[in-house]
Amino acid sequence: MEFEVTSGAERLVGYHVDPPVSDGDPPTLVVCHGYPSGMVRSDALGRSYPALADRIANEGWRVVTFTFRGCGKSTGNFSLGGWLDDVLAVAETARTLAPNRGVWLAGFGTGGGLCVAAAARRPEIRGVAVLGAPADFADWGAHPKRLLRHAREVGVLTSNDFPPNVDAWTRQLRDIRPVDDAARMGDRPLLVLHGSEDESVPSFDARVMADAHGHGELRIVSGAGHDLRHDPRAVAILLGWLDRQRHRDSGREQPPASSGPEARPV
Repeated sequence: MEFEVTSGAERLVGYHVDPPVSDGDPPTLVVCHGYPSGMVRSDALGRSYPALADRIANEGWRVVTFTFRGCGKSTGNFSLGGWLDDVLAVAETARTLAPNRGVWLAGFGTGGGLCVAAAARRPEIRGVAVLGAPADFADWGAHPKRLLRHAREVGVLTSNDFPPNVDAWTRQLRDIRPVDDAARMGDRPLLVLHGSEDESVPSFDARVMADAHGHGELRIVSGAGHDLRHDPRAVAILLGWLDRQRHRDSGREQPPASSGPEARPV
């Protein structure tokens, strides 16, 4: 079902689905997409995520996904702080859609890093899974003009007068640091999932984020690149982690799944 969320002055378009069968109030998962690449422009982002939401819902979750400001049908222009506000706004809305057992977050790439940042700011968020997420945005912060140019090329910036203050826009790239925020999550569960051959974010980022958390579950998928959304091994690991979260939350804790031949804990 399509729905809308207000985030500041922007209108975000999302999708949510309930589990076909639920033994009471289900847990809720918010799924966040990543930053567009040169191959996928902003208006095409998020199109495959309702299918992922349906797949996760079949495992007993209520699932919410959406497109960030400047992407898909959502309004606005990209800023890292604005995208963080979007995660927080959607997470809060997800808490009120229907009775549930709490809200978890899962995000890909930039969206994953912002899920960790959101959890550090909202203690009511129960847990986070990140896939191909950066530990920080220092590379972007070091070359803001390059990022601005790329943002206009892929369509997440469409207003000629945005950002009104480039220095403030750039400061967000330095101030939002998922690796620091992971340490602020405390005992809440964190899954850090990464491809060993990620061409956009080095696997080192995954290692330092898991280390900063202290007891995060680090999984490196051998041979996988950055686009873990379409890697069946990564999706299987995510589903297994979510299943353990759901059973742990309901008091029916399951033992951790074995890493298997295709993925290895580090």
